[in-house]
Amino acid sequence: MNRQSILKTASLIALLVLIPIIGCTETGSRSGGRRQGPPPEAITACEGHQAGDSVEFSGRRGETVKAICQEIDNQLAAVPEGMSPPEDGKRQ
Repeated sequence: MNRQSILKTASLIALLVLIPIIGCTETGSRSGGRRQGPPPEAITACEGHQAGDSVEFSGRRGETVKAICQEIDNQLAAVPEGMSPPEDGKRQ
């Protein structure tokens, strides 16, 4: 094989290896950078509590959030009063 054929073959192999990696990266960015599931503060607020218990925790802007502990994604998390978790129990 001459040098040009070797370079073409190496380039093709590199491209075939990178395509799946690029695809995985693109899929991960489609969520818009939003995390999945309840925020850590909501989970921490319900530690030591049961589903249906009223709790309070500090929101992202430092405000006090009144909430009810509910099971979301197989874990107990505080859902702000007036809001309900999605029907399937998972955050979107």
